[in-house]
Amino acid sequence: MNLDSFTEKLNTEKIKYRKNEIMKSHTTFKIGGKADVFVMPENKNELKILLNSAKENDVPFFIIGKGSNLLVSDNGIEGAVISLSKFDKISLSENTIKCGAGVKLSSLCSFALKNSLAGLEFAYGIPGSVGGALFMNAGAYGGEISQVVSGAYCIDFDGNEVFLKREDMNLSYRNSVFKNSNLIISEVVFELETSNSSEIKAKMQEYIEKRKAKQPLEYPSAGSTFKRPVGNFAGTLIEKNGLKGELSGGAMVSDKHAGFIINYDNATANDVLNLMDKVQKTVLSNDNVLLEPEVIFVGRR
Repeated sequence: MNLDSFTEKLNTEKIKYRKNEIMKSHTTFKIGGKADVFVMPENKNELKILLNSAKENDVPFFIIGKGSNLLVSDNGIEGAVISLSKFDKISLSENTIKCGAGVKLSSLCSFALKNSLAGLEFAYGIPGSVGGALFMNAGAYGGEISQVVSGAYCIDFDGNEVFLKREDMNLSYRNSVFKNSNLIISEVVFELETSNSSEIKAKMQEYIEKRKAKQPLEYPSAGSTFKRPVGNFAGTLIEKNGLKGELSGGAMVSDKHAGFIINYDNATANDVLNLMDKVQKTVLSNDNVLLEPEVIFVGRR
């Protein structure tokens, strides 16, 4: 890895970056050590330059949106973290919304409401970016991104632009083709339906009130810690095993919703990992169900 040569290229191209950026500032968990280099490209051209320079200099990189589903190592992230926060444009053509990957999901929902377009109500209140939501096929209350997405513009690791239709994305429960490919989502296209704005707003309000009542939104977290096991619910199994309120350092199984591990008191990534491990082993031992993490761990071990 030749990090100096990589940053020299960024300087030459006038691409802004920061060294030793503390990642806890960029995740909803508020946990994480330093990234060697943190870059926010302004457009596709800058992203292509970054990818090319990373390849030439053997610099590993990680793409981040709003950091809502991430647990970043206390030891930080080697190489470059590329944030797509500046990919934040939204446009409308009839019932079709074209949206930058870095747009907040809540902002997309509000844009749809403003234009009396229905279909995204379930997503209101889900933290994170549009790109991250497609990457994970995010969902709630019976809705999923797979139900409303029609296509996505991507850039592969070699800088080539690619367009995928929904049928090419292999969308399933919290999964997509993007998880195991060299494709970076840059823009997402949604096909929605015209509806009554007051009805859309009422649904959005209903869902956000449910979240406030049932989820520990007052504490930093990465959302649901584990995927829903077939025929059951992670939170139900965790609560059944008496793990609500369980602590590991500053991490805690929420006493409001056992499906969430929260940053209760300046938790470290190791605190969270240890608690996740205990939960998995307990549920596996008592219920013969292996809970699969929904949270993605990234960084140095």
